[in-house]
Amino acid sequence: MDMNDTISSLISRKIISASIAGSVFAILCGFVFPSFVGEDADTMREYMWGVVSMIPVYLMYSFPIILVYATVTSIISDFLAGLILRGKLKKLEIYVSAIFHLLFGSILLWVSLLASIIYFVVDRFWVKKKGSHKWSQALLSLALPLLLWIIFMGIIWFADFSKNWTEYLVN
Repeated sequence: MDMNDTISSLISRKIISASIAGSVFAILCGFVFPSFVGEDADTMREYMWGVVSMIPVYLMYSFPIILVYATVTSIISDFLAGLILRGKLKKLEIYVSAIFHLLFGSILLWVSLLASIIYFVVDRFWVKKKGSHKWSQALLSLALPLLLWIIFMGIIWFADFSKNWTEYLVN
């Protein structure tokens, strides 16, 4: 494998990690923060509606940042960890990389820190798989957050359509 294949595989893996981590992050944020204004839901129905309504919003705002910022800083983190630790200390590289991920992830305090932890865990999973990651896989992985957004927007549209449809029938 030449250097271009290695760099291509690395960037592809990072994009795949960003797609998965961004989707997981948006879902977690939807369940933890089902409302921007901090209103408590009185019923489980209101809570679930808040979750469904907020996941596309979190995806729209967080995924591009995770895709760009987290991918770039993850590459930098792994590079710096590899540069700092050589030889016998190579076994500690994952820990130093984790520290750099946490440092870069602390830019927006706990919210971005959560995203960086998720990204790091997902990326390490793909490192353990030890496969070559192709650009076609990276591009296909971008369908995950898009599909998630479409599903939740479809639920919102369907609920709104159902509500308005009954109003049209009454009038």
